[in-house]
Amino acid sequence: MRRFNLAVLAALTLSAGLTAVPAQAQAHDRKPLGIENCTANACHFDVVPGTYDVKVLLGGDAESSTSIGGETRRALLPETPVPAGERVARSFTVNVRTPEGEPTGPEGTPGLDLVLGGRAPALADIKVTPARHARQIFLVGDSTVCDQPGDPYSGWGQQLPQYLRKGVSVANYADSGESTVSYLSDTRLWATVQPQIRRGDLVLVQLAHNDKTTDEATYRANLESLVAGVREKGGKPVLVTPIVRRWFNSDGTLNNNTALLVNGLGVDHPAVIRSVAAAEDVPLIDLTAKTKAVVESLGVEASKALYLYNEKRDNTHTSTHGATVYANLVRDELVAQHLVPQGQVRVG
Repeated sequence: MRRFNLAVLAALTLSAGLTAVPAQAQAHDRKPLGIENCTANACHFDVVPGTYDVKVLLGGDAESSTSIGGETRRALLPETPVPAGERVARSFTVNVRTPEGEPTGPEGTPGLDLVLGGRAPALADIKVTPARHARQIFLVGDSTVCDQPGDPYSGWGQQLPQYLRKGVSVANYADSGESTVSYLSDTRLWATVQPQIRRGDLVLVQLAHNDKTTDEATYRANLESLVAGVREKGGKPVLVTPIVRRWFNSDGTLNNNTALLVNGLGVDHPAVIRSVAAAEDVPLIDLTAKTKAVVESLGVEASKALYLYNEKRDNTHTSTHGATVYANLVRDELVAQHLVPQGQVRVG
């Protein structure tokens, strides 16, 4: 249960007796939408699709600890502890779209929905305004990246927004079951993403898990087509090798075709991605190598927590914990390769 201080409770009581101004009209006038749109553990803002800055004031009379999620189970702000009687301001930028989750999924709820979490959530104030100069990070990927609609699944792209500060938002257009072939051919996917790309936007591409019958020439050509399409709009493409499958050899390594995404035709997807990145002078996030190192370091038993082995005997899709660990790897690479300024990234 959220802990409101007395001043906030009084403000809510007073506002209940006033004539409400329609939230959408406020948005059109660029007036901030505030805490009057919140209940004890959630907020709803009647806004049209777009990008919005959210500023929150956390804390209450008692010690608190608050996280914020939103839309289709996105992690937007990591858990933030605040001492009793103090207030802490935090800001983030969020992408509101329809459909709000996977591009081929249900439309979801119109507007912006936020959910308060954490050990002892306390929201003292909130302001939502249209973002004027936000930079987008578009995600093009599959089920290991997407905004998964239900527990226990989570894609790393679903966890990435919590590590970005105001001014950068994640537009996650990853979709379950997609290959490079299907992503380029479905009008709800690439044909929807490309027109939205603006100069300076990042487009992270991780497609491989479902290219099980794609030959090497086609796979390479599809990656090149995506790179060219991003550059045509003035965006910056970033190729991402796929997360490993948790498929151990008897010696405790993942050096096998299943784990390292080599398909039935012998196409080594990570190797092709690395080759295209080098040939096209595109930044590369080698998530295959990084996730392989993490899984092998944890070993057979401890690494189960990263995936859905315990819940679904699934060694491909990640748990919320695993998706968060892998989102951290992506965050670190965005900073290390100077793709996102360090000042716009949260650490921890």
